[in-house]
Amino acid sequence: MDIRSLFDIELPVIQAPMAGVQGSALAIAASGAGGLGSLPCAMLALDRLREELETIRAGTNAPFNVNFFCHRVPTVDEQREAAWRAALAPYYREFGIVADEGPAGPGRAPFDDATADVLEPVRPPVVSFHFGLPSPALVARVKSWGTKIISSATTVDEACWLESRGVDAVIAQGVEAGGHRGMFLSDDLCTQVGTLALVPQVVAAVKCPVIAAGGIADANGVAAAMAPGAAGVQVGTAYLLCPEADTTPIHRAALQGETARHTALTNVFTGRPARSIVNRIVRELGPVSADAPAFPLALGAMLPLRAKAESQGSGDFSPLWAGQNASGCRATPAGELTRALAARIG
Repeated sequence: MDIRSLFDIELPVIQAPMAGVQGSALAIAASGAGGLGSLPCAMLALDRLREELETIRAGTNAPFNVNFFCHRVPTVDEQREAAWRAALAPYYREFGIVADEGPAGPGRAPFDDATADVLEPVRPPVVSFHFGLPSPALVARVKSWGTKIISSATTVDEACWLESRGVDAVIAQGVEAGGHRGMFLSDDLCTQVGTLALVPQVVAAVKCPVIAAGGIADANGVAAAMAPGAAGVQVGTAYLLCPEADTTPIHRAALQGETARHTALTNVFTGRPARSIVNRIVRELGPVSADAPAFPLALGAMLPLRAKAESQGSGDFSPLWAGQNASGCRATPAGELTRALAARIG
């Protein structure tokens, strides 16, 4: 079974949910073209989530995916917070920022009962999770709607763990992928491998469909990722320049320049490893900093720096999420891109 029959879609292409750089418009366009559009929901307040779901329902009759995080809410470690503030203090002084200046940005909330209450009347066709799964009770509740559940695995062990807990498909997220690693059984970055190494191992280890993700930028990449037995692909970075995306002008410029060739897994933006274009703060404090508070607590102290730098036209303190292969980034309508990605799949 490939994901076309599993999700009742025309093309075996999932537009990856990308929190902070997209909303319902991109999801509607990808779904309308025959793929599976995705809405990232971890940064949405419940009222905003309702609005976005209503917009998608009004914009397309096609299946779509809504995505949530499953991290544990961390306890604040005052010593680590102080160390992080001290590490950022020279930059605060450089920009004339007073500590704690500026509004807090949107948080990253894990999936819970209140969120499920909002989803239940809509009964979305697909719900995807990152960083594992919510409680068995919540998984059972979502499945009771007839909704398909998928989640990201970055190792064979994670894929087997997800299958044993009832997912309908596993996303095999190679280390090339942009944004946050979906890793949840280990914090060891040495466990992270490339897509073409991970996919065949996961295909051999699980019985459920496997979706390849990471480094897939065009039709040739889709065909290569599916050749070892993947049932479909999930693509993110290639959509970042689409007119339906909310990618900032600074981020768009970085994706189109030479800097896009140099990415790294870094925790300096959120406290959790995520692949970003390397910029000043990644070079000078990372890529991985032992001082960064646990996800998502590192965000708060970084936001005033990001806001100040961006007001001056600089992305030196911005999370410029991107995978290792930005060659597919084009200012192309998302529907056209979705169809182009599937051009070599029969």
